[in-house]
Amino acid sequence: MIEPTAGTTLVAAACGVLLLVGACRLAEQDRAPSARAVPTRLEKHGHVRIDDYYWMRNREDPAVIEYLKAENDYAARRMAHTVALQEKLFAEFKARIRQSDTTAPYRRRGYYYYRRDVEGKNYPLYCRRRGSLDAPEEVMLDINQLAEGHKFCSVRGPEVSPDGNLAAYAVDTVGRRFYEIRFKDLRTGGEFADRIPRVTGNLVWANDNRTIFYARQHPETLRSYQIWRHVVGTDPASDVLVFEEKDETFTCRVLKTKSERFLLIASQQTLSTEYRYLDASRPEGSFRVFLPREREHEYEIDHLGDYFYIRTNRQAKNFRLMRARAGRTDPAAWEEVIPHREDVFLAGFELFGNHLVAVERKGGLIKLFVKPWAAPEGHYVDFGEPAYVAYPVDNYEADTPVLRYAYSSLTTPQSVYDYDMNTRRRTLVKREEIGGGFDPANYRSERLQAPARDGKRIPVSLVYRLPFDRDGRRPLLLRGYGAYGISTDPRFDPYAVSLLDRGFVYAIAHVRGGQELGREWYEDGKLLRKKNTFYDFIDVAEFLIRERYADPKRLFAWGGSAGGLLVGAVITMRPELFAAAIAEVPFVDVVTTMLDASIPLTTNEYDEWGNPEEKAYYDYMLSYSPYDQTVAGRYPHLLVTAGLHDSQVQYWEPAKWVARLRAVKKDDSLLLLKTDMEAGHSGLTARDDAYRERAFRYAFLLDRAGIGE
Repeated sequence: MIEPTAGTTLVAAACGVLLLVGACRLAEQDRAPSARAVPTRLEKHGHVRIDDYYWMRNREDPAVIEYLKAENDYAARRMAHTVALQEKLFAEFKARIRQSDTTAPYRRRGYYYYRRDVEGKNYPLYCRRRGSLDAPEEVMLDINQLAEGHKFCSVRGPEVSPDGNLAAYAVDTVGRRFYEIRFKDLRTGGEFADRIPRVTGNLVWANDNRTIFYARQHPETLRSYQIWRHVVGTDPASDVLVFEEKDETFTCRVLKTKSERFLLIASQQTLSTEYRYLDASRPEGSFRVFLPREREHEYEIDHLGDYFYIRTNRQAKNFRLMRARAGRTDPAAWEEVIPHREDVFLAGFELFGNHLVAVERKGGLIKLFVKPWAAPEGHYVDFGEPAYVAYPVDNYEADTPVLRYAYSSLTTPQSVYDYDMNTRRRTLVKREEIGGGFDPANYRSERLQAPARDGKRIPVSLVYRLPFDRDGRRPLLLRGYGAYGISTDPRFDPYAVSLLDRGFVYAIAHVRGGQELGREWYEDGKLLRKKNTFYDFIDVAEFLIRERYADPKRLFAWGGSAGGLLVGAVITMRPELFAAAIAEVPFVDVVTTMLDASIPLTTNEYDEWGNPEEKAYYDYMLSYSPYDQTVAGRYPHLLVTAGLHDSQVQYWEPAKWVARLRAVKKDDSLLLLKTDMEAGHSGLTARDDAYRERAFRYAFLLDRAGIGE
């Protein structure tokens, strides 16, 4: 043994110090941000809550921005080892999704309209051709030009005037959903000077080709509550307010009937609707109420020929279709067109000169029912797959026997068909071309029924790559939403192929709160029955494990917005069930948000979640609100996203939730908060940015599943 000299001892000591410093630096890099706790006392109904992170609600506070940036830096560091995987996923997305493509052209008022993507550009071009698809192309709007200098650019429109000469469109470059309406002369390409700022982007033309009606939102609550009239070429300061919705639980919007004879103002709330109508050729006239609002009466109207058509739930839980001659809007004068059925939900309808198309839901799937006006019987369009989504699209012209509909399934890319309602022949107009070697024959979808704890049967749609053995060894991603009566349909997801090709099963739980199985399915997952949504998701997860579709150690959950609430609730109720979860812009601070009427979109959602000013709703919300139910314990790996300018779920909800989780969780599971500092609820708008966002999320899942390539 050689004894160390004084010199070697010093060198060893120095190396030890360097190693210690390096280790400390690594530890410092791995250390998660710690938000300061500033206790705020919140009291209601004699119950006190202490909110340590209430201070985060001020986006103008530099400390808030500093904290969000620190979380972003931490997320980037903890995911640094997946950068190569993220780049690989990004390249797969670009190879799979055509970078130069054109949507199916549709005919309207003598023009063919379509949207065109160009390789190397992040935004589409809106184009048209006059009279024929062989005519010269007119580029109405190039969104790439509008987006120059902005990280975010959302455009509504363009809406073209009836004579085809002018285009109105709305632009938001922040993400807060405050749009600016602009006007363009399509004959010259010139822009008009008049611009209308801070509006919703909802607009419609009158038939004089110079007047538009548009909706404006409240500057604080963002509730769409006013309809204004503007004449192109005049100062917007002289615009006329034609309607204001005074009831804070209602929103309003403006639209036009299929016949284009009438302008409509729709006032809507969760449980009630009211329409007003005006001759579109007399824009300076006064709107008339079609049928006064009543509690628990929802209806929508359209017009064609001699009749208004009314989809209504009056004495019809699953809705029925009625009609009334113009001027005879009293329900006593209505005629029944499609009766109410206990097992069929009437989701919508499309009017044609010689046909009626009803959009129905039965057994959780969409059906398109075609009925000639002149015949007593009709027929259903045959789709031939176990799980799919189909819906009418771009049917602007009534005098045609052709129904255009979009179709997709978990294995069939987005497709557009023209269906001859007389001959029952369908023609494929356009199918999304999927590159990267995708072949639908390599994948299989299934439709299952999972038993719920209360005896209900929960539809489940899933897809996987072949060959497939049900041996309980596959990682499985389970997605869900379950709110507002919005159904989560099994549509093709070109991104998800990257998971399927790496062995994942992709599943959708059609939980209560959606409307897949009719109105009752929705009502059984809201208000004081909201927990059914969460129980259903958990029951589906356990069913998929039990049936050996999923590896119980590699089960993942994903949901956004109200689906983010779903994710937050289930990992709070059953944290051991999931290996990891992604909660995108999650609505997780339910009680505090619903108690604050100044927060955007709160008041018009009382009939969805309940009004916590009433103790019964307060107590029930408190029992599932993820922020309030976060307690000391173990949690799965979690990726949470937020948008600084989000107008639907304020950024502070996910930020506060992550801060509280960091303070109380008793494990070393990964917890990441990624806030988009340039966008709102739907994320960044540039195509490449959207790919990178998805690549980050998929890399998180694959990494947690132990799949590194």
